[in-house]
Amino acid sequence: MRLGLIGLGRIGAFHAATLQGLPVVESLVVTDPVAAATAAVVERLGVEAASSPHALLASGIDGVVIAAATPAHPELILAALDAGVPVFCEKPVTADPADSVEVLRRAEQSGIAVQIGYPRRFDTAFVAVRDAVREGDLGWIHTVRSTTMDPAPPPDGYVRASGGIFRDCSVHDFDAVRFVTGQDVVEVYATGSNQGAAIFAEVGDVDTAATVLTLASGALAVVSNTRYNARGYDVRMEVHGSADSVGAGLEDRWPIRSTEPGVTFPAGTPHSFFMDRFAAAFRAELAAFTDLVAGRISSPCTVADAVEASWIAEAATRSLNEHRPVTLDEVRLQEVSS
Repeated sequence: MRLGLIGLGRIGAFHAATLQGLPVVESLVVTDPVAAATAAVVERLGVEAASSPHALLASGIDGVVIAAATPAHPELILAALDAGVPVFCEKPVTADPADSVEVLRRAEQSGIAVQIGYPRRFDTAFVAVRDAVREGDLGWIHTVRSTTMDPAPPPDGYVRASGGIFRDCSVHDFDAVRFVTGQDVVEVYATGSNQGAAIFAEVGDVDTAATVLTLASGALAVVSNTRYNARGYDVRMEVHGSADSVGAGLEDRWPIRSTEPGVTFPAGTPHSFFMDRFAAAFRAELAAFTDLVAGRISSPCTVADAVEASWIAEAATRSLNEHRPVTLDEVRLQEVSS
Protein backbone atom coordinates (compact mmCIF):
# COMPACT_ATOMS: atom_id res chain seq x y z
CA MET A 1 0.00 0.00 0.00
CA ARG A 2 1.28 3.45 -0.93
CA LEU A 3 0.24 6.24 1.44
CA GLY A 4 0.77 9.99 1.59
CA LEU A 5 1.29 12.18 4.66
CA ILE A 6 0.67 15.94 4.63
CA GLY A 7 2.07 17.91 7.57
CA LEU A 8 5.28 17.03 9.41
CA GLY A 9 5.06 18.95 12.66
CA ARG A 10 5.10 17.21 16.02
CA ILE A 11 2.24 14.79 15.38
CA GLY A 12 2.95 14.47 11.65
CA ALA A 13 6.57 13.42 12.18
CA PHE A 14 5.36 10.95 14.81
CA HIS A 15 2.81 9.52 12.36
CA ALA A 16 5.48 9.23 9.67
CA ALA A 17 7.48 6.81 11.81
CA THR A 18 4.35 4.89 12.76
CA LEU A 19 3.20 4.54 9.15
CA GLN A 20 6.67 3.52 8.03
CA GLY A 21 6.56 0.73 10.62
CA LEU A 22 3.25 -0.78 9.47
CA PRO A 23 3.95 -3.95 7.42
CA VAL A 24 1.17 -3.16 4.94
CA VAL A 25 2.69 0.23 4.03
CA GLU A 26 5.12 -0.43 1.18
CA SER A 27 5.92 3.22 0.45
CA LEU A 28 5.25 6.60 2.04
CA VAL A 29 5.23 10.03 0.38
CA VAL A 30 5.47 13.11 2.62
CA THR A 31 5.19 16.87 2.28
CA ASP A 32 5.19 19.94 4.49
CA PRO A 33 5.19 23.69 3.75
CA VAL A 34 8.49 23.90 5.65
CA ALA A 35 11.06 22.32 3.37
CA ALA A 36 13.40 21.57 6.27
CA ALA A 37 10.69 19.52 7.99
CA THR A 38 10.20 17.43 4.86
CA ALA A 39 13.94 16.98 4.42
CA ALA A 40 14.39 15.88 8.04
CA VAL A 41 11.74 13.15 7.77
CA VAL A 42 13.06 11.99 4.39
CA GLU A 43 16.56 11.71 5.81
CA ARG A 44 15.43 9.97 9.00
CA LEU A 45 13.07 7.44 7.44
CA GLY A 46 14.12 7.18 3.82
CA VAL A 47 10.64 8.01 2.52
CA GLU A 48 9.72 9.90 -0.65
CA ALA A 49 9.08 13.65 -0.76
CA ALA A 50 6.45 15.58 -2.71
CA SER A 51 6.74 19.27 -3.49
CA SER A 52 3.15 20.09 -2.46
CA PRO A 53 -0.12 18.50 -1.31
CA HIS A 54 -1.35 18.66 -4.91
CA ALA A 55 1.73 16.79 -6.13
CA LEU A 56 1.35 14.25 -3.35
CA LEU A 57 -2.31 13.57 -4.19
CA ALA A 58 -1.31 13.06 -7.82
CA SER A 59 1.52 10.65 -7.01
CA GLY A 60 -0.49 7.43 -7.17
CA ILE A 61 -1.19 7.06 -3.47
CA ASP A 62 -3.88 4.73 -2.10
CA GLY A 63 -4.71 6.96 0.89
CA VAL A 64 -3.59 10.15 2.59
CA VAL A 65 -3.00 11.12 6.22
CA ILE A 66 -3.54 14.82 6.98
CA ALA A 67 -1.59 16.13 9.98
CA ALA A 68 -1.35 19.74 8.84
CA ALA A 69 -2.43 22.76 10.90
CA THR A 70 -6.16 22.99 11.61
CA PRO A 71 -6.92 25.86 9.16
CA ALA A 72 -5.73 23.66 6.29
CA HIS A 73 -7.90 20.64 7.18
CA PRO A 74 -11.07 21.41 5.18
CA GLU A 75 -9.22 22.38 2.00
CA LEU A 76 -7.01 19.28 2.17
CA ILE A 77 -9.91 16.92 2.95
CA LEU A 78 -11.89 18.28 0.00
CA ALA A 79 -8.85 18.09 -2.29
CA ALA A 80 -8.40 14.42 -1.36
CA LEU A 81 -12.09 13.74 -1.97
CA ASP A 82 -11.85 15.42 -5.38
CA ALA A 83 -8.85 13.20 -6.16
CA GLY A 84 -10.78 10.10 -5.08
CA VAL A 85 -8.27 9.35 -2.31
CA PRO A 86 -9.38 7.93 1.09
CA VAL A 87 -8.53 10.33 3.93
CA PHE A 88 -7.37 10.19 7.52
CA CYS A 89 -7.38 13.67 9.09
CA GLU A 90 -6.47 14.74 12.58
CA LYS A 91 -9.27 16.46 14.48
CA PRO A 92 -10.96 18.87 14.09
CA VAL A 93 -12.54 18.75 10.65
CA THR A 94 -12.65 22.56 10.70
CA ALA A 95 -12.04 25.20 13.34
CA ASP A 96 -15.72 26.20 13.21
CA PRO A 97 -18.20 23.30 13.38
CA ALA A 98 -20.65 25.24 11.20
CA ASP A 99 -18.06 25.05 8.40
CA SER A 100 -17.74 21.30 9.02
CA VAL A 101 -21.29 20.78 7.80
CA GLU A 102 -20.22 21.46 4.21
CA VAL A 103 -17.26 19.08 4.51
CA LEU A 104 -19.60 16.45 5.92
CA ARG A 105 -22.00 16.94 3.00
CA ARG A 106 -19.20 16.66 0.44
CA ALA A 107 -17.75 13.58 2.12
CA GLU A 108 -21.10 11.79 2.19
CA GLN A 109 -21.82 12.69 -1.44
CA SER A 110 -18.39 11.52 -2.60
CA GLY A 111 -18.61 8.03 -1.14
CA ILE A 112 -14.87 8.27 -0.38
CA ALA A 113 -13.83 6.82 2.98
CA VAL A 114 -12.87 9.44 5.61
CA GLN A 115 -11.55 8.77 9.11
CA ILE A 116 -11.00 11.52 11.70
CA GLY A 117 -8.31 11.12 14.36
CA TYR A 118 -9.58 10.42 17.87
CA PRO A 119 -7.07 7.92 19.32
CA ARG A 120 -9.01 7.03 22.48
CA ARG A 121 -11.31 5.01 20.23
CA PHE A 122 -8.30 2.69 19.74
CA ASP A 123 -7.02 2.52 23.31
CA THR A 124 -7.42 -1.05 24.61
CA ALA A 125 -8.95 0.00 27.93
CA PHE A 126 -11.39 2.50 26.39
CA VAL A 127 -12.51 -0.16 23.90
CA ALA A 128 -13.04 -2.61 26.78
CA VAL A 129 -15.20 -0.03 28.57
CA ARG A 130 -17.27 0.41 25.42
CA ASP A 131 -17.65 -3.35 25.06
CA ALA A 132 -18.83 -3.68 28.66
CA VAL A 133 -21.48 -1.01 28.04
CA ARG A 134 -22.57 -2.58 24.74
CA GLU A 135 -22.88 -6.04 26.23
CA GLY A 136 -25.06 -4.76 29.06
CA ASP A 137 -22.60 -5.74 31.81
CA LEU A 138 -23.18 -2.44 33.64
CA GLY A 139 -26.97 -2.40 33.49
CA TRP A 140 -28.30 1.06 32.75
CA ILE A 141 -25.71 3.85 32.82
CA HIS A 142 -26.18 6.68 35.30
CA THR A 143 -22.75 8.35 35.57
CA VAL A 144 -19.68 8.78 33.37
CA ARG A 145 -16.50 10.53 34.51
CA SER A 146 -13.92 11.53 31.90
CA THR A 147 -10.64 13.26 32.67
CA THR A 148 -7.88 14.89 30.67
CA MET A 149 -5.26 16.75 32.68
CA ASP A 150 -2.09 18.09 31.08
CA PRO A 151 1.16 18.26 33.09
CA ALA A 152 1.81 21.85 31.97
CA PRO A 153 0.28 24.47 29.67
CA PRO A 154 1.06 24.46 25.94
CA PRO A 155 3.05 27.35 24.44
CA ASP A 156 1.36 30.77 24.35
CA GLY A 157 1.16 30.67 20.56
CA TYR A 158 -0.83 27.45 20.73
CA VAL A 159 -3.17 28.89 23.37
CA ARG A 160 -3.87 31.93 21.20
CA ALA A 161 -4.81 29.78 18.19
CA SER A 162 -6.42 26.73 19.80
CA GLY A 163 -9.95 28.07 20.17
CA GLY A 164 -10.02 27.30 23.88
CA ILE A 165 -9.78 24.36 26.24
CA PHE A 166 -13.11 22.84 25.18
CA ARG A 167 -12.22 22.80 21.48
CA ASP A 168 -8.65 21.51 21.74
CA CYS A 169 -8.62 19.41 24.93
CA SER A 170 -12.09 18.57 26.29
CA VAL A 171 -13.26 17.59 22.81
CA HIS A 172 -11.34 14.31 23.22
CA ASP A 173 -13.41 13.58 26.33
CA PHE A 174 -16.60 14.58 24.54
CA ASP A 175 -15.88 12.12 21.72
CA ALA A 176 -14.89 9.41 24.19
CA VAL A 177 -18.16 9.81 26.10
CA ARG A 178 -20.15 9.34 22.88
CA PHE A 179 -17.92 6.44 21.83
CA VAL A 180 -18.15 4.38 25.01
CA THR A 181 -21.82 5.04 25.78
CA GLY A 182 -23.19 4.95 22.24
CA GLN A 183 -25.33 7.94 23.20
CA ASP A 184 -25.64 11.49 21.94
CA VAL A 185 -25.28 14.54 24.19
CA VAL A 186 -28.40 16.68 24.45
CA GLU A 187 -27.38 19.43 26.91
CA VAL A 188 -24.16 20.93 28.24
CA TYR A 189 -23.27 23.00 31.29
CA ALA A 190 -19.68 24.19 31.64
CA THR A 191 -17.70 26.29 34.04
CA GLY A 192 -14.04 27.16 34.42
CA SER A 193 -11.43 29.17 36.26
CA ASN A 194 -7.99 30.75 35.90
CA GLN A 195 -5.32 30.52 38.58
CA GLY A 196 -2.27 30.04 36.36
CA ALA A 197 -0.69 31.97 33.50
CA ALA A 198 -2.33 35.23 32.43
CA ILE A 199 -2.43 34.15 28.77
CA PHE A 200 -5.62 32.13 29.25
CA ALA A 201 -7.65 35.05 30.56
CA GLU A 202 -6.12 37.31 27.90
CA VAL A 203 -7.59 35.17 25.12
CA GLY A 204 -10.90 34.55 26.90
CA ASP A 205 -10.01 30.98 27.83
CA VAL A 206 -9.73 29.10 31.14
CA ASP A 207 -6.93 26.88 32.43
CA THR A 208 -9.26 24.55 34.35
CA ALA A 209 -12.73 23.44 33.30
CA ALA A 210 -15.57 21.20 34.39
CA THR A 211 -18.42 20.19 32.09
CA VAL A 212 -21.62 18.28 32.79
CA LEU A 213 -23.10 16.53 29.77
CA THR A 214 -26.66 15.23 29.81
CA LEU A 215 -26.93 12.18 27.55
CA ALA A 216 -29.97 11.08 25.59
CA SER A 217 -30.91 8.47 28.23
CA GLY A 218 -30.66 10.99 31.08
CA ALA A 219 -27.24 9.70 32.20
CA LEU A 220 -24.78 12.38 33.33
CA ALA A 221 -21.18 12.66 32.18
CA VAL A 222 -18.77 14.82 34.17
CA VAL A 223 -15.70 15.98 32.24
CA SER A 224 -12.71 17.43 34.10
CA ASN A 225 -9.80 19.22 32.42
CA THR A 226 -6.81 21.32 33.45
CA ARG A 227 -3.55 22.62 32.03
CA TYR A 228 -1.82 22.20 35.42
CA ASN A 229 -1.40 18.62 36.63
CA ALA A 230 2.24 18.63 37.66
CA ARG A 231 2.29 14.97 38.69
CA GLY A 232 1.78 13.81 35.09
CA TYR A 233 -0.52 13.37 32.10
CA ASP A 234 -3.82 12.04 33.43
CA VAL A 235 -6.41 10.51 31.09
CA ARG A 236 -9.12 8.31 32.62
CA MET A 237 -12.71 7.30 32.17
CA GLU A 238 -15.14 5.71 34.59
CA VAL A 239 -18.59 4.40 33.65
CA HIS A 240 -21.01 3.58 36.45
CA GLY A 241 -24.19 1.62 35.90
CA SER A 242 -27.01 0.00 37.86
CA ALA A 243 -25.21 -3.38 37.83
CA ASP A 244 -21.46 -2.66 37.72
CA SER A 245 -18.75 -0.02 37.25
CA VAL A 246 -15.63 -0.02 35.07
CA GLY A 247 -12.70 2.30 34.53
CA ALA A 248 -9.97 2.97 31.96
CA GLY A 249 -6.66 4.56 32.91
CA LEU A 250 -6.57 3.19 36.48
CA GLU A 251 -3.11 1.73 36.01
CA ASP A 252 0.22 1.84 37.81
CA ARG A 253 1.17 4.97 35.84
CA TRP A 254 -1.90 6.92 37.03
CA PRO A 255 -0.42 10.26 38.17
CA ILE A 256 -1.86 10.45 41.65
CA ARG A 257 -0.51 9.84 45.16
CA SER A 258 -2.69 7.78 47.46
CA THR A 259 -2.87 8.86 51.12
CA GLU A 260 -4.46 5.60 52.30
CA PRO A 261 -2.24 3.91 54.95
CA GLY A 262 -0.36 0.95 53.53
CA VAL A 263 -1.53 1.50 49.95
CA THR A 264 1.23 1.47 47.33
CA PHE A 265 -0.99 1.83 44.24
CA PRO A 266 -0.17 3.39 41.88
CA ALA A 267 3.52 2.56 41.93
CA GLY A 268 4.70 3.28 38.37
CA THR A 269 6.21 6.34 36.71
CA PRO A 270 3.41 8.65 35.47
CA HIS A 271 2.99 9.42 31.79
CA SER A 272 4.28 12.87 30.89
CA PHE A 273 2.97 13.32 27.35
CA PHE A 274 -0.05 12.30 25.27
CA MET A 275 2.05 10.60 22.60
CA ASP A 276 3.56 8.44 25.35
CA ARG A 277 0.18 7.62 26.92
CA PHE A 278 -1.46 6.76 23.60
CA ALA A 279 1.46 5.41 21.53
CA ALA A 280 -0.22 2.02 21.04
CA ALA A 281 -3.57 3.68 20.30
CA PHE A 282 -2.03 5.91 17.61
CA ARG A 283 -0.52 2.85 15.95
CA ALA A 284 -3.83 0.97 16.10
CA GLU A 285 -5.63 4.02 14.72
CA LEU A 286 -3.39 4.26 11.66
CA ALA A 287 -3.49 0.49 11.18
CA ALA A 288 -7.27 0.81 11.11
CA PHE A 289 -6.91 3.47 8.41
CA THR A 290 -5.01 1.01 6.23
CA ASP A 291 -7.90 -1.42 6.69
CA LEU A 292 -10.28 1.37 5.70
CA VAL A 293 -8.23 2.11 2.57
CA ALA A 294 -8.27 -1.60 1.71
CA GLY A 295 -12.06 -1.69 2.07
CA ARG A 296 -12.02 -4.16 4.94
CA ILE A 297 -13.84 -1.90 7.44
CA SER A 298 -16.09 1.15 7.52
CA SER A 299 -14.80 4.36 9.06
CA PRO A 300 -14.22 3.92 12.82
CA CYS A 301 -14.56 7.68 13.34
CA THR A 302 -16.60 9.44 10.69
CA VAL A 303 -16.79 13.10 9.80
CA ALA A 304 -20.24 13.06 11.43
CA ASP A 305 -18.71 11.75 14.68
CA ALA A 306 -16.09 14.49 14.69
CA VAL A 307 -18.61 17.21 13.89
CA GLU A 308 -20.79 16.06 16.77
CA ALA A 309 -17.86 16.32 19.20
CA SER A 310 -17.20 19.82 17.88
CA TRP A 311 -20.82 20.84 18.49
CA ILE A 312 -20.46 19.71 22.10
CA ALA A 313 -17.29 21.80 22.43
CA GLU A 314 -19.15 24.75 20.94
CA ALA A 315 -22.01 24.32 23.41
CA ALA A 316 -19.52 24.12 26.30
CA THR A 317 -17.79 27.30 25.17
CA ARG A 318 -21.12 29.12 24.98
CA SER A 319 -22.20 27.74 28.35
CA LEU A 320 -19.00 28.98 29.97
CA ASN A 321 -19.41 32.45 28.49
CA GLU A 322 -23.13 32.77 29.21
CA HIS A 323 -23.26 30.91 32.56
CA ARG A 324 -26.18 28.69 31.60
CA PRO A 325 -27.02 25.24 30.24
CA VAL A 326 -26.92 25.04 26.43
CA THR A 327 -28.67 22.40 24.35
CA LEU A 328 -27.02 20.86 21.31
CA ASP A 329 -30.05 21.66 19.16
CA GLU A 330 -29.73 25.34 20.08
CA VAL A 331 -26.08 25.51 19.06
CA ARG A 332 -26.59 23.65 15.79
CA LEU A 333 -29.46 25.89 14.74
CA GLN A 334 -27.77 29.17 15.68
CA GLU A 335 -24.38 28.31 14.21
CA VAL A 336 -25.67 26.95 10.91
CA SER A 337 -28.09 29.86 10.41
CA SER A 338 -25.53 32.57 11.29
